[in-house]
Amino acid sequence: MTRKKVELAYITNDSARKATFKKRKKGLMKKVSELSTLCGIDACAILYSPYDSQPEVWPSPLGVHSVVARFKKMPEMEQSKKMVNQESFLKQRVAKGKEQLKKQGKDNREKEITRVMFQSLTGKGLDTLNIVDIFDLGWMIDQNLKEINKRIESLNEEAQSLAAAAGQLIIRNEGKVPMEKPTFDTMDAIQGQQWFVDFVNLNEQMGFSGEDMMLPFWDANQNANQMG
Repeated sequence: MTRKKVELAYITNDSARKATFKKRKKGLMKKVSELSTLCGIDACAILYSPYDSQPEVWPSPLGVHSVVARFKKMPEMEQSKKMVNQESFLKQRVAKGKEQLKKQGKDNREKEITRVMFQSLTGKGLDTLNIVDIFDLGWMIDQNLKEINKRIESLNEEAQSLAAAAGQLIIRNEGKVPMEKPTFDTMDAIQGQQWFVDFVNLNEQMGFSGEDMMLPFWDANQNANQMG
């Protein structure tokens, strides 16, 4: 069973407020003690309450004076550098919440426009879209086209690299040059493609060799003219 989230608001009931104070005070002192012990830092806590005539301190009055004296020796700008009160703390939380809301709104908008884009591919009209929707849809299409073009360029580079490695292998075989030990940059890429092995074997069976051998990356018309 999940714990109910506590509402951060002043507790108007006197008995409930007093009980909460005692419980939270004990937890706060424990946390300060754990922080000081685990991280080896100097820390102190001073709590004033309407239920006690004297403030409650941790770890001791002498320890509190030591930490406070060290704090006062710091320049005034350094003292307030990371200091927050209730108002500034709430402002930070609000600003963070607004930023998260803005990011979530942007993500939701992209998902919405993406759905519209795919629906339009199935034949659904765009007559219900306003000018803002159309602008966002155009932007989304441009982004997808850029990704597609990048992928095409990457595949073309891989194909050219593989074709160059294949050409080097055929030239070596034609010149009867003893094959060197395959390297990762040449043979590993070729051996991973079963079609290349089948292609070489097929050409040898048909009697093609050297310049007559057909490369799959040539133009089909060029191959036909050479064979003719």
